[in-house]
Order: sequence, then structure tokens, then C-alpha cells
Amino acid sequence: MEKRGNAGSARKQLNRQMLGKLLVAAVLMFGFGYALVPMYQKLCEITGINFLTPKDATVEAPKNTQVDKSRTVTVEFDANSQGPWRFRPTVASMTVHPGEMTQVVYEVVNTQPRSIDGQAIPSYAPQQAGEHFKKVECFCFRQQTLKANEARQMPVVFFIDPALPRDVKTITLSYTFFEVAGSGKKSG
Repeated sequence: MEKRGNAGSARKQLNRQMLGKLLVAAVLMFGFGYALVPMYQKLCEITGINFLTPKDATVEAPKNTQVDKSRTVTVEFDANSQGPWRFRPTVASMTVHPGEMTQVVYEVVNTQPRSIDGQAIPSYAPQQAGEHFKKVECFCFRQQTLKANEARQMPVVFFIDPALPRDVKTITLSYTFFEVAGSGKKSG
């Protein structure tokens, strides 16, 4: 009988040791998972992946600048989506004077029964126009969280720098709106 008692005691000791090891492993796994977020953000920053378009701190509403009424520029608006939504500008194009503050609105509709994070990345054509296209306010400055089946209108407030070369008569502003990886939250 004593052998059986020693075996039971030894088993309890082994079980306690195993429980201790499992608790340590669980704490380490939680710590590693928690540390992955800043590591992922740093990796994205270094590689340029999942890059958020920062607001240009130097851009503000033009002060005491003259609107160049002697010329006009046609701005065409385009939208592409990579994800479960509908995304489009409310107008296809507009004509603006360089230096004139203008607003355009893009609409996005989440077609899923769950909340989703998205990010818009702009591009310009011709490429040289990008440095003259000044956004004061834009939904592309940060990620957008869209609730299940939510529709949203998102403005872009901009002006064209009067220093835009005179031979540029048309600028195309195109946004690609895509789902941010790992954002598939369940609606509840």
C-alpha cells in the first residue's frame, strides 16, 4: 500500500510541476503576443507596408495667396477598392483655379455584416502633380473603421498650388481603399 501512496504523491508532484510549466508558458505566450503589436508596427514602418498617409503639417489653408483666375485645372476623381465594400467619388471631375480651396466627397459602403478597418492610399497622374496637390483634410490621413453595413461620406479638402507647371491641365486623383489586414472584427 505504501508503494501506491508514494506513487500517488509522486504523480501529484509531477502534476504540480506540469501546471507550473504550463502557467509559465501561457504567461510567456501572452507577453510575446502583446509584444508583437509594436514589433509589427515598427516592421511596417521600416518596410513601408501598411503605410498611413500622414497629414502634411506644413499644409494649411492658403493665406493671402492669390487664386490664379487666369487658368483652370481639371481634377478627375477615381476610386478603386480592395475589399468588401463599394467605394466611389460623388463627382467624376471638377474644374478649379490654382490656389482655390475645393472639397470633394467620396462615399464608402461596408457590405459586410461585420466591422472592418480600411485605409485609402492616394496616387496622382501625372506624377509631378502630386507635389502640387495640397490636401488640408482627407480621410486618407488615418484608418477608417466601418461598422457592419455602414455607409459614410468622406471629404477631401484641397487646393492646387499655383506653382503647378502651366502645361499640366488635368490631374487625376485616385484612391485605392483596402481592408487593413487582421481587422475582421465580429459585430456584436
